[in-house]
Amino acid sequence: MQKFVLISLLAFAGASSAAEDVRILATLPTPAVEVLRDEMRANMLALNEILVLIAEGKVKEAGIKAEQELGVSSMGRHRDKPFDARPGPHMPPEMHALGMEGHKSASEFARIAASGERNKTVDALPGLTSACVSCHAVYRIR
Repeated sequence: MQKFVLISLLAFAGASSAAEDVRILATLPTPAVEVLRDEMRANMLALNEILVLIAEGKVKEAGIKAEQELGVSSMGRHRDKPFDARPGPHMPPEMHALGMEGHKSASEFARIAASGERNKTVDALPGLTSACVSCHAVYRIR
């Protein structure tokens, strides 16, 4: 996974300086795009809340937030939506795999944070975000 992150970051760095966005366009139905964008905004809010909790010394609470909002237990939120509004089934397989990896990484972060050990939790932060960075570096939805 770390090798993929490095490759993704290099691709992202090249794409950001180019006039044209060279990331892979993931064509999802419009309702799925709207749901995915809402979910990504919610994920950013959750990440910010996790960082605030860690800064306040509330390491275990940060882990709980990570699991509830980002971890494996948060998967399946869109099962009740119409098929066209569920992002997962419409993603390229590699993109979907990165999403799954992100959920697993968040659960691993939560497990580490549950120990209450601040330094180990801080050290685990890059693992919490690496799948996000990789996916956003390689894929776009518009």
